[in-house]
Amino acid sequence: MSITTKTGDDGKTSLLFSRRTDKDNLRIASCGDVDELSAAIGLAKAHLQKTDFAKKLTTIQQTLIALMGELATLPEDASQYTKGQFHKLTDADTAKLDEWISELEGTGLAFKGWALPGGSVSSAYFDFARTVCRRAERSVVTVTKTESTPNSQSVVYLNRLSDLLWLIARAVDEPPGEQLA
Repeated sequence: MSITTKTGDDGKTSLLFSRRTDKDNLRIASCGDVDELSAAIGLAKAHLQKTDFAKKLTTIQQTLIALMGELATLPEDASQYTKGQFHKLTDADTAKLDEWISELEGTGLAFKGWALPGGSVSSAYFDFARTVCRRAERSVVTVTKTESTPNSQSVVYLNRLSDLLWLIARAVDEPPGEQLA
């Protein structure tokens, strides 16, 4: 089976449950922003391979896949999504981010004023991922304001994730680097 389906040649794409929509639909744009965020996190994660933190970033990427599934589901298909037992973002997902933020803050990480990206290649990738996260958050806010979406946890999760990415960027430049292992 080929990756090329040609079904998008007319400017339309698929949502879940065989729904079609324009490629510039707000939900599709938000999915694209979240997908780009996952790719940016993957790029940053590549610089922390073989650390426990790389595993945490993989967990975040898996949660972002769930978020894209929620965004790709129209309100009238929400019951099908639930019946399919797809993962939905919950308070527990955000609590996990809060726990990781507390762990990093508990290491004595000190910072003052505005942080300039580029202290190292690794931190620059995390700062880039943070800015992509903020864009994804803005687009998800737009979807939640303009269309019916049952899960407000997505905005909270993305807001907290951007905080975590900011902290990681600072931590990879802060000795000792083993803090993230």
